[in-house]
Amino acid sequence: MFNKEQIKAVIPHRDPFLFIDEITHIEPLKKAIGKLFVKETFDFFKGHFPQKPVMPGVLIVESLAQVGAFLLLSDEQYKGKIAYFTGIKNTKIRRQVVPNDTLTLQVELTKLRSNFGFGEAFAYVGNELVVESEFSFAVQ
Repeated sequence: MFNKEQIKAVIPHRDPFLFIDEITHIEPLKKAIGKLFVKETFDFFKGHFPQKPVMPGVLIVESLAQVGAFLLLSDEQYKGKIAYFTGIKNTKIRRQVVPNDTLTLQVELTKLRSNFGFGEAFAYVGNELVVESEFSFAVQ
């Protein structure tokens, strides 16, 4: 398991834009699972439906991307680089995420060629699928 400080040693994201609290499972260059504990104090809740706060779907997708970045950049050959989105498709948001939810973020790399790749991502609250997406990325 990797905590937030260990995650920050691998990926360049920082608060308030770091959306992973821990990595609970990693299979190098194949699969990673992380967690985000959705707190009432997150800045975006102040303006994103303050009377009925909902985590923006794009930030859930960003959370998944950060788990994917950790999966890739924790490998020695990609250490110190940055992974950038080059495409997002077939994204479905199936349920709202609200304060006090715990997001389980699962990312699988499906194809990797040196500095370019593809993956699939799934976010869950409990056993319920919240978001699914396919993505592509480039590494520099």
